Amino acid sequence: MDTQIIQLIVNGIAVGSIIALGSVGLTLTYGILRLSNFAHGDFLTLGAYLTLFANSLGINIWLSMVLATVGTVLAMLLSEKLLWSKMRSIRANSTTLIIISIGLALFLRNGVILIWGGKNQNYDLPIAPALDILGLKVTENQILVLALAVVVILALHYLLQNTKIGKAMRAVADDLDLAKVSGIDVDRVVLWTWVIAGTLTSLGGSMYGLLTAVRPNMGWFLILPLFASVILGGIGNPYGAIAAAFIIGIVQEASTPWLGSQYKQGIALLIMIVVLLIRPKGLFKGTM
Repeated sequence: MDTQIIQLIVNGIAVGSIIALGSVGLTLTYGILRLSNFAHGDFLTLGAYLTLFANSLGINIWLSMVLATVGTVLAMLLSEKLLWSKMRSIRANSTTLIIISIGLALFLRNGVILIWGGKNQNYDLPIAPALDILGLKVTENQILVLALAVVVILALHYLLQNTKIGKAMRAVADDLDLAKVSGIDVDRVVLWTWVIAGTLTSLGGSMYGLLTAVRPNMGWFLILPLFASVILGGIGNPYGAIAAAFIIGIVQEASTPWLGSQYKQGIALLIMIVVLLIRPKGLFKGTM
């Protein structure tokens, strides 16, 4: 296999790690809350900018990521309190929810521009040369992003499979009414869904900032690959979303020699359309 293609696959794995974290949060909010949240990408952007803000104060990048996660989770919980809980109480339809989420996305993006400006910015980190591994150029940040993504995914797997709240989340995703009559505290599950989604999304944004410049529209350009991963992996299935994210990340990067980098987003759209036509339920079974 050509060295350039292998290099692009390595780059795609790093990008896929970012998409995986974001798409898991997105598929959880849909699987449990039945919410197609188009503001999800802009919460990812918020996580990157909060990391940038903390880092600019001289705080270590890893602690900055933790602080950004707290801020992003609080912002998501605020949106739940002010918007989504009220929409559920009046049983708003899916079209209304989508329009509100797009409005929230615009609000977040313009808020970021108002506070931090529209130019590209970077974390205050020492410049490290790329590592030469078997003729491939791999940056330390790419290795860190992949390693952190693996750790977070394993932690999520443990939470969903071995904890009481994880089992409750899976029950609510499978059948909300049955979960209610079984005595499951649905409000607590909703709270934990936002906490987990906010944590994963913020970390995804923070790590994306390690690979590229931090800019106001970074999350908006990721929203299509995020939704494509959710659909390809089976809506509501976090494991499927993770697998699909790596597929999309690799295919996007590997396509650049033929299509150019400007059409990478089109690959995610093409994959999403093909899957919807051939296998509408995705490659894997939906729900957790």
